[in-house]
Order: sequence, then C-alpha cells, then structure tokens
Amino acid sequence: MPSSRVLLAVVSLSLGAAALAAAQTTSERPRTVAGVCGATNWACVAECIDAECVDRCLREDCEKALARLKLCTEKAGCAPDDTQCSARACGNTCKRSFEPAPPSPEKEKADPCQGLPASAAKVPKELVGTWTLSAASLPEEVDGGGPERLEAQPRADYERTLQVMPNGCFVLRTKLEDATLGQGNQLVVRAWGLVELSGKDRVSLRTKDGQAVGPVCGDKRVIPLTRKKLKFRGGTYRWDLEEGTLTLMVDDASKQTFQFDRTPPEGGMK
Repeated sequence: MPSSRVLLAVVSLSLGAAALAAAQTTSERPRTVAGVCGATNWACVAECIDAECVDRCLREDCEKALARLKLCTEKAGCAPDDTQCSARACGNTCKRSFEPAPPSPEKEKADPCQGLPASAAKVPKELVGTWTLSAASLPEEVDGGGPERLEAQPRADYERTLQVMPNGCFVLRTKLEDATLGQGNQLVVRAWGLVELSGKDRVSLRTKDGQAVGPVCGDKRVIPLTRKKLKFRGGTYRWDLEEGTLTLMVDDASKQTFQFDRTPPEGGMK
C-alpha cells in the first residue's frame, strides 16, 4: 500500500469510465434530450472520485450547452456576485441547457441512509466519519514514454467527500459549483449505498440510489439518478489508514489510488 505521504495526481476512476460508456449509449438516455445536461450525466458524475472522470461525464452534451449559457451571461454583463442575473437575463437559455426543467420531479432525500439495511459485516470504527478527497494517482499504463501528467490537488469546483456511517451506509458527494455549471447554478451530486467488507483490507461500495440537488436556472432541482437503464456499478478497493489519511486503491490492474483526509466532526456532512 503506498504511503499517504506520497504526492499523488488526480486522474480518472475506472468505474467512472464505465459509467460514462453507459451514458454514451443512446438507449440508456431516458428523458435526456441531446445537447443538454441531464440525469445521465449526473449519474456518471455520482460514481466519480477524481476531476478527470467528472470532466468526461460533463463533456457529453453538457459541454456545448454550458458554453452557450456562459456566452449568454457574458453578453448580459452579469457580475460574478449576482446570483440572479443568469436566471433573469438568460432564463430560457439556461432551461434549454438542463434537463429536466423545473419543477423538480421528486423531493430531496434529507437522510439517504434512512431505510437502508445495515451492512452484513461490521464497519471498522476507523472508517466511520466524513472524508474529503485530497489527491489521487495516475493509472499504471504504458504511454509510450511521453511526459507524465500531474495534477497534485483536486479542483476546488469538484469538491468530493465520502461519508461512512456506523451501520455501513456510505454517501459519496460531488459538489459542482457555478464555475462548472454556469453562473447562479450549483448541484450536489450524491450516490449512496452500503459498504461491503471482504478480508481485512478490501472494501466495496455498492451504490443503491442517488440524487442531484441544488439551485439551477433560479429554481431548486432534485433530480433522481436511478431508473431502469441508469444503473450504478460500484467499486472495490483495498483500503489503508495512516495518520488520519484514508487510502483507497482500486482492486484491479490499474491500481489507481485515492487519498482522503478526515473531516473534523464539526465540518461533517449531515
């Protein structure tokens, strides 16, 4: 297991790539209209850990839609601190950029862990808590001897946290701010499910459900992320804990590694 002191770089997670592949299949785009950001994109984001994975999830359809929205707010002269300007001056452009349009199709699930059964194996006490992504590794691959790409710290507008509850429920959150979604828009994309343990150092995140919640185009959105053809895949990792740093290494040939710093209780997620 690599030491938590090793400087790591942010890269894509294999399960995020798999989710993106599903997102790119036309038959797996329920309700999403081509050329807009929709539930398929957010379901892909929900299982990402690193910034590059999120970028790929948003690139399909979202990229052009968000570029049009940004151009509109720039032409309107919206000040960076004016959260209502986008909705006021570019409301129609904004609504054409996102799916579904208001009103939201369901209510926000305040406690995602409520109603979930406890994990079969008791979660170690040291895993319980809220963890914030601090760094990740490059996948092991042959690149022809080219220069190594490094991004030592995650992007601030893709803030990610992993919360593990004593009963084995986990919630993975990715916060997308207006720097990504356009002025006045924000979403917290959540995936939740159960932690499954096998052996002393293996853990699987079995996602059961998810939502994307936040203000978009002047209205609060609550977007469901589970439908018949929008399925989560989860992931299996080797884990290690050293001096308040949780290390998760993808349990496959890529051996991609993610490091999380423990968030103090007063800064934990509800």
